[in-house]
Parts: sequence; structure tokens; C-alpha cells
Amino acid sequence: MKVIRLNEPGKWESFQDLEFDKTLLEGEALVKVKKIGVCGTDLHAFKGSQPFFSYPRILGHELAVEVVAVASDVENIKLGDHCSVEPYYNESVNQAVRNGKPNCGDSLRVLGVHVDGGMQEYFKYPAKFLHASDTLSEDQLAMIEPLAIGCHAVDRAQISHKDVVLVIGAGPIGLGTIQFAQLTGARVIAMDIDDKKLEKCKEITNISDTINALGDVEKSLTELLNGDLPTIVLDATGNSTSMMNTFKYVAAGGTIVFIGLFMGDVVFNDPYFHKKELTLKASRAALSSDFSRIIRLIEAGKIDPTPFITHRIKFDDVPTEFEKLYTYQGDLIKAVIEL
Repeated sequence: MKVIRLNEPGKWESFQDLEFDKTLLEGEALVKVKKIGVCGTDLHAFKGSQPFFSYPRILGHELAVEVVAVASDVENIKLGDHCSVEPYYNESVNQAVRNGKPNCGDSLRVLGVHVDGGMQEYFKYPAKFLHASDTLSEDQLAMIEPLAIGCHAVDRAQISHKDVVLVIGAGPIGLGTIQFAQLTGARVIAMDIDDKKLEKCKEITNISDTINALGDVEKSLTELLNGDLPTIVLDATGNSTSMMNTFKYVAAGGTIVFIGLFMGDVVFNDPYFHKKELTLKASRAALSSDFSRIIRLIEAGKIDPTPFITHRIKFDDVPTEFEKLYTYQGDLIKAVIEL
């Protein structure tokens, strides 16, 4: 089979006819990779700036696959099914897993980050983490995982239709977050430093309120909201300055959810935090139930991630074309690798 591996930052290696063991263990499936979404994690790994990462590594965790074999005990999928891949699993059952928070498990592993991922023609994977659809396209299936990040973050925020929600970051995660926040009936505002991304955000989500973060954000918010501030702020930037500024943007009694992360400390003024009686939450990865729910929503026409895709790369061209993704800047929302 074909495999593309990142041996070190900036250095790909391609294998055209690599042999592998097709023997399946109980509960496993053999899948053929069809589409791979390029995530910020992959871009950071290529540049050598991704935390919790080791080389060499086969990247790819936003995946659309076709089932080509299943173990005898597998019941949730069958040969020929097209599936989205839930790329997180725990190697052991600990307190978080027992308490229904497998996304927070101490032994959580992510395809393409901690273990080899989807930049290969075939791989074996536990069937329980494959989510099938008879109607979704391969593009849509490859987009389920990034959508799940936003879906889980909105669940963490506990948004009601009475809330005013500010989503910071208009990349793929922010766009998904906006779409799920809109489904709650709340008023949603998008913010980014890139006007091109904000224009694309309007096209994709039909959002009416956008703010450029390079301006006076507090003034823009209070003018937009007749003196008020958002009751919910979700930050999908992973930028330390942006994340720490959220404390200024949220209304008293409001909630902040950090979707992205950075390698460092979050610092805020404690009396100010108490004065506003704020709630601060993190949102990590997603749950199996998020994948199933998103598939149903796309099948029902409630959301569609297809417009997120702005660029495509052929699998064999990854070693020569991948680095060009950095040159597109605001024109790039989501790139997909096609096998």
C-alpha cells in the first residue's frame, strides 16, 4: 500500500508498495482511506510547532474511509460502508473514562498525533469508532471530526436561545462552532483578524454580525449590542492573547469556553473574575455521540460542511504540494487530500 510519513519537520517520505498485516483482531475493521482533511495539527506538525508530538509520524485524523473487511464479531458496520472515523481512543479505563469523559482520559491517543494516522491507503481500527452513513459524501464524512470539536464546545457552553454568543476564530473549528451555536436559536457574532475569513464565514453560515479583532473590540461589541456584552464567548484561536482577552469581552455572569490551547499559562485578574462571577471552561476533542448526532444533522440538511473545503491535494502530491498551504493565508479554510 501507499504511505506518506512525516519523518521530521518539513521532511516527508513516501512508500509506494509497503506490505502490512491484514489479520484482524476481535472488534477490528480494515478500512481504505478515501479523503483526509488537513487540520491545524498537521500544519503545526509539519512546521515542528505541534505540542505532544513525536516523529516520525503518519499524519491524518480527519478521515473518510470505506470498510473493506470486518472481524467476525463486528455488528455496527459492514463491508462497503462509508464511514467517518472517530480518531480518539483510550488505552486504559481510568476515572475520566468511567465517569463518561473518555475525551479526558489520561491514556487518550489521537490518530496522526500520538499514533500513526490516515495518510496511508489502508489501516486497521476498532470498528466501534467508525460511524457509517448511506447518504453522506466522502467530503462530508471527512469533515465530521472538525465539526465534532465545535459541537462539543457548544454543548460545554450550555447555550440557550436567550444568549448572545461571540465565537472568536473563523477557521474550520470556529465555523463549525458558529453553526452549532446558531442551532440553539441564540444570536451569534463572529470575530477574526482576517477580513477574508469573515467574508467566507458570512457565505457559509449566513451570519450577519462580524467583528475584526484588530479594532476596538469592546467598543464594537457594545455598539452592536446596545451597551451589552456577549453572555457566552467561545475562543477557537489557540492564541494566548486572544484567549486572555475573552475576560474583557464577556458579560457579567457569563461563560468562557476555550476550544483551542497554547503552550503556556492563562493569566487573569482574580478580583475582576470574581466581580463578574464568570465561568471558565475548557473543551477537549469530542464524544462518540457527537459524531452520530452530526451525521444525522447533515443527513437532515441542518448543516453542511462541504463549503468549508477551499483547496484539494492529490495523495501522491502531498510531499511537493503540502507546504504551499501556508501561502494561501485567509483564502484557505479547509484543504482535503484525495486518494
